[in-house]
Amino acid sequence: MTQPDTARLLITCADQPGIVSAVAGVLAEHGANIISLDQHSTDAEDGRFFQRTVLHLDGLAAKRPALEASVAEVAERFRMDWSLHDVSRRKRVAIFVSRYDHCLMELLWRAQRGQLDIDITMVVSNHPDLANQVRTFGVPFVHIPAEDKAEMENRQIELLHGNVDLVVLARYMQILSDDFLRRIEAPVINIHHSFLPAFIGANPYARAKERGVKLIGATAHYATADLDEGPIIEQDVTRVTHAESAAELQSRGAEVERLVLARAVKWHCEDRVIVHGHSTVIL
Repeated sequence: MTQPDTARLLITCADQPGIVSAVAGVLAEHGANIISLDQHSTDAEDGRFFQRTVLHLDGLAAKRPALEASVAEVAERFRMDWSLHDVSRRKRVAIFVSRYDHCLMELLWRAQRGQLDIDITMVVSNHPDLANQVRTFGVPFVHIPAEDKAEMENRQIELLHGNVDLVVLARYMQILSDDFLRRIEAPVINIHHSFLPAFIGANPYARAKERGVKLIGATAHYATADLDEGPIIEQDVTRVTHAESAAELQSRGAEVERLVLARAVKWHCEDRVIVHGHSTVIL
């Protein structure tokens, strides 16, 4: 949860001796206390190194420019990509949804309960159906019909540009254009069931029932131009049997979807996810 004078430092670079020592030394020089540190290397030789450090520094806001300057010097030496995130600043999140409410309500409920340390700035939908449910949480609901896709996306970008740090597609049944993803200037997390690409289109659970599916799962990933092929953040499955109807399979699938998406959003907003090519490292 939100903590004053606390930050998260993410770094990635080619693995080599001295990285942890150099970073810890810089933090110590500035009087920062390391609260936690997680690291990973893809290989003992010629690997890629990843590190997430949570640090506390009294008067962080005033001391941040000097700290960043010192980190930048280390980063230049090791050719690091790095970012420093103020824990006291919650991520501003917009949720896109169509008519299915299970993923949306899970995120709203967790945010209200303090289980997600985020500010949900708005819910955007191409249908008006969920307006009353959303407004009971005190969150603005914006209905933008999908009659003209280009106009719809232009209106969405006007709402979001510069106002959000993350967009979550909580069963938003529209395909985002490449142009939208380029212009939004914020990461987008999507959720989908495990039947892709086997059962594309309408009634996937009915077809899964016909085929005798024994596992139902969900995948949360970053959206890219290839919408369902972006870097995966989280996945999970649940077992089902021949005795369950298609409707029961859909209910079980909804349970997995909402939990997987909630975990993905939580990890992203806690700065635990580092994208590595087509994959991710979760620290």
